[in-house]
Amino acid sequence: MGGVTTTSAPGASEGGGRGAPRLADIAAQAEVSEATASRVLNGKAGVAAATRRRVLAALDVLGYERPLRLRRRSAGLVGLVIPELTNPIFPAFAQVVEQVLAGHGYTPMLCTQMPGGATEDELVEQLEERGVSGIVFLSGLHADATADHGRYLALAGRGVPFVLINGYNEHIPVSFVSPDDRAAVRMAVRHLVDLGHERIGLAIGPTRYVPSRRKAEGFATALHDYVGLLEGEAEQLVQRTLFTVEGGHAAASALLDRGCTAVVCGSDMMALGAVRAARERGLAVPGDVSVVGFDDSPLIAFTDPPLTTVRQPVQAMASAAVGALLEEINGNPVQRTEFVFQPELVVRGSTAQARH
Repeated sequence: MGGVTTTSAPGASEGGGRGAPRLADIAAQAEVSEATASRVLNGKAGVAAATRRRVLAALDVLGYERPLRLRRRSAGLVGLVIPELTNPIFPAFAQVVEQVLAGHGYTPMLCTQMPGGATEDELVEQLEERGVSGIVFLSGLHADATADHGRYLALAGRGVPFVLINGYNEHIPVSFVSPDDRAAVRMAVRHLVDLGHERIGLAIGPTRYVPSRRKAEGFATALHDYVGLLEGEAEQLVQRTLFTVEGGHAAASALLDRGCTAVVCGSDMMALGAVRAARERGLAVPGDVSVVGFDDSPLIAFTDPPLTTVRQPVQAMASAAVGALLEEINGNPVQRTEFVFQPELVVRGSTAQARH
């Protein structure tokens, strides 16, 4: 194809867009001269990187496809394996992981373990068949203490770099990224104790999951330190359930039967179920029962009432996980350990002073 004229820019026939873009329009949108726009679109040197990006962005804004020779080539594929999409915390993680990967030129491949769909092992097999450069696992089988973790050792043996988020296992020699689950529950309990609550319950997932186990440990020490309960007494205030709205509903019902005036939940979804359970009994939240969630999922600030929750540092955790993975992909081994990130208590409208 020839050089750029003053009426149209190259690449229309290559990209199959909405017709030949006018060079004058592109230059005006990018706030550069037509000569500069022409150099960028013809792949010529001598243009600052920031200016080049503005011209290419102008093509995007005006609705034209970039010429093939100017399109970014992927540095490789990276798999992201997550449990599901119904809990908004997982899409939140996925969005950050994909953004960071794209920023480094990698193409993300999202794999979800929906009920009745492919298993984690099957998804990994499919990713390997596609020649991925690495894999990010979020809350996968590595978080289940009863699962066979030999699958991860085998994956490492095949030379596939990977990183694990949420669910530390000392027997898997890779980088882990986790929130401080014990600290998360401690700060939730401390908040409720400061509000005058003495009978506080904990709704979490099954013991076999590492995050649930850690939250229970943090709960026991918090009740001992702030209320004076012994470990056995604290265990009576723990209800293990499913990580769902329905699970939170069932757990909160059991804890309310035990006289709890406040419930700390292992996820925001569970907390919404706890609120529903209280209201079904004619109890007001937070007037009669205080509820604390975990995650600070998108939109959770707009529930009724707005949910007090412990925020996972999603941006920092996801960015760190991708950073560690890319170092491994580039042949720079990262420390095989757990990188622990501090959560943050976000106080909203679902917690209030206890009634006596």
